[in-house]
Amino acid sequence: MAKQSMVAVAVALLLGAFATTIPPKGKVDSAGVQSIGVCYGRMGDNLPAASDVVQLYKANGIESMRIYDTDPDTLQALDGSGIGLVVGISRDDLVNLASSPSAAAKWVQDNVAAFPGVSFRYIAVGNEAVGYGFDGAYVLPALRNLDDALSRAGLRGSIKASTVVSSAVVTTAAFLPSTGNFFSASNMTPIARYLASTGAPLLANLYPYFAYVNSRTTIDIDYALFKLSPARLVVRDGDYNYTNLFDALVDAFYWALERAGAGNVTVVVSETGWPSAGGDAATATRARTYNQNLISHVTKGTPKRPGAMEAYIFAMFNENMRPGADLEQNFGLFNPDKSPAYPGGSLFAPTTSTLPYPILSTKRGISLIIPFQNTGAH
Repeated sequence: MAKQSMVAVAVALLLGAFATTIPPKGKVDSAGVQSIGVCYGRMGDNLPAASDVVQLYKANGIESMRIYDTDPDTLQALDGSGIGLVVGISRDDLVNLASSPSAAAKWVQDNVAAFPGVSFRYIAVGNEAVGYGFDGAYVLPALRNLDDALSRAGLRGSIKASTVVSSAVVTTAAFLPSTGNFFSASNMTPIARYLASTGAPLLANLYPYFAYVNSRTTIDIDYALFKLSPARLVVRDGDYNYTNLFDALVDAFYWALERAGAGNVTVVVSETGWPSAGGDAATATRARTYNQNLISHVTKGTPKRPGAMEAYIFAMFNENMRPGADLEQNFGLFNPDKSPAYPGGSLFAPTTSTLPYPILSTKRGISLIIPFQNTGAH
């Protein structure tokens, strides 16, 4: 996760916006059915077996999972579970898939077709590879080869190939979401147009946390946490009013996609979350607040794209071998022993649904926040 690279873009979305007391504009589809998934990373030496992890997802009504490789144990455990899956392609595989149609065909056969009981949703071709030089050049040819392989396997209609990007691929003028544009050196425009032609979404990792901790005097923590504050100030951008940083980040992507000639592409938030320890402003209370309010918020969408949206919380577990700062090991919703990482129990309501997989309960309050006044530690 190149989360720190997102900070400048996230901060820029706020600095030039003006506060107003006008209520948020845009129709809200409160009846929409959202999808909240959780990312399952395995960078730990004390994590549960894959079969236990799948049962934990089902017991908590988590209907979608993102994984970062094609671990056979995980794929086997998901067989027949009904859990929608985003599966990642490793960096080592990216070059081969880009240069060899036969390698792409073998990858699809070995990792997708061989698991007919797994509910594959997306194949993520590269994790934040676009915009970072060497790897990015391989994303588009790999997408083409994978789509051809999916077609030959009779799977292209049900599984979409896409790529995962960070906020760093989007720039803004005047610091407003409505001026969002793809960074010229990112190679995003041809990728966006290709996704538009295939009907695939763009997957984006978005972290309001890092924007806040790097600009605490500018960004109110309530703006980053979706915290409820009725009739308070909002950020106005033309016809749209923003009450949280998450929406501003997502809508900057939608404006950039429109300018790239790919306005029909949907943004799926492939990672977002808040650490519970190990860094500035990283507490269990704030982590719970962010993620719980996110679960409520995805039923509403953004000012530019109201309606249900799809997002994945990072991550399922605290992973003690994840590299980087201490906070990187503390994004989990659960501890390795499967107990909730936050006080108050699981964010997800247990279900007795008779459907093939449980449905997530999201009956929680809508959150509004104050964008500019810094209220200090909470």
